[in-house]
Amino acid sequence: MAHVDLLIRNVSWQDRDCDLLVGDGKVVELADAGAVQASGARVVDGGGLMLLPSLIDAHVHLREPGQEYKEDIASGLSAAAGGGFGQVMAMANTSPVNDNASVTRLMLQKAAQAFPKGPWVRPVGALTMGLQGKELAPAGELARAGCVALSNDGVPVENTELFRRAVEYAADFGLKVVDHCEDPWLGRGGVMNEGEVSGRLGLKGVPTASEAMQVARDILLASYLNLPIHLAHISCRESVELIARAKERGIPVTAETCPHYLLWDETRVGNYDTSVRVNPPLRTRDDVLALRQAVRTGVIDILVTDHAPHAAHEKEVTFADAPNGISGLDTALSLTYELVRSGELDAADIARLWCWRTAEIFGLPANRMRPGDPADFVLFDPDLAWVATAEALLSKGKNTPCLDKEVPGRVMAHYLGGEAVFSR
Repeated sequence: MAHVDLLIRNVSWQDRDCDLLVGDGKVVELADAGAVQASGARVVDGGGLMLLPSLIDAHVHLREPGQEYKEDIASGLSAAAGGGFGQVMAMANTSPVNDNASVTRLMLQKAAQAFPKGPWVRPVGALTMGLQGKELAPAGELARAGCVALSNDGVPVENTELFRRAVEYAADFGLKVVDHCEDPWLGRGGVMNEGEVSGRLGLKGVPTASEAMQVARDILLASYLNLPIHLAHISCRESVELIARAKERGIPVTAETCPHYLLWDETRVGNYDTSVRVNPPLRTRDDVLALRQAVRTGVIDILVTDHAPHAAHEKEVTFADAPNGISGLDTALSLTYELVRSGELDAADIARLWCWRTAEIFGLPANRMRPGDPADFVLFDPDLAWVATAEALLSKGKNTPCLDKEVPGRVMAHYLGGEAVFSR
């Protein structure tokens, strides 16, 4: 057997009691509990905790450079480590925008300084210069500097010809385009889902058609070009139905959604709670059920947090004036496990949705618990409840509906390359 320097005893892997053997930063073997001895190895008792691969979040906002008062790379990676995320794909809406190699290199340098052994920032470069939608950003330069995808983030590209060229240009360098699907006119000025609740609250709404129209556009382009497009934070039934039909026809689109779209609906806005103001907005209960089914069946490929930290004073305004976004890295795994507890998902789905499929889509390394895989893993206690106080949240962003609420399920330890980057 290969050299073993770390033995994690007594962990639960997909309903099986196991021991994890690690050597030189890689998985040596995932063996039945007690079946293998490893003399000389450091032994850690897993105490029956759930073993998961280190998670990958394909959609976060780390705010640095330019808005470090909301979050900086060090605090964002601290929240990632404590939340079980070993890799985070950081969006380009920094200031200055990540539309050139110098910003990409700065982000990677800051990450290496703060966490030299991980978690890792995987930068997402801007699709257009300054996210202005007028001129393509230098995809080749961004790819060489370390970007793993391109996106115009929350600013939809109105010019379909330019968007088409961007998809083609990105593909030349092996990069996928991540698109925020929102018609720039239909939902303009909207602050929540358009419907009965928005009418009752007197708030301008965003119709589901606003998202679905852009989803349809992207599907048509992906089909015509035979090039992949990744659809960001899907929120409604119409989009799900379009994606399902596209996949049946073999069109190369992939899609993501977030825990908040699977757990909460528009009625959460009822008391004008700015912590649930997000874009796209929380939709109806019917949309929630459609999304849950899509996640179960693989129509929606992956989960992301869309981690969007804000300073407290920015959210302490009227609902219509509040910025969009939920701070998600600290609580995402706990919230996802609520769906396992309720029978909506299986425990095995967590690895698929938060790690393996994400790695496939974006060409990232991942631990599938096979010999030779990176020893990147999480020990999770699904039954340990904790209160998500401002002090308990490691992100600077405390803007979550979970604030000061009891949340069941907590990361107890997080290892990258066989070394602990976080433990309680």
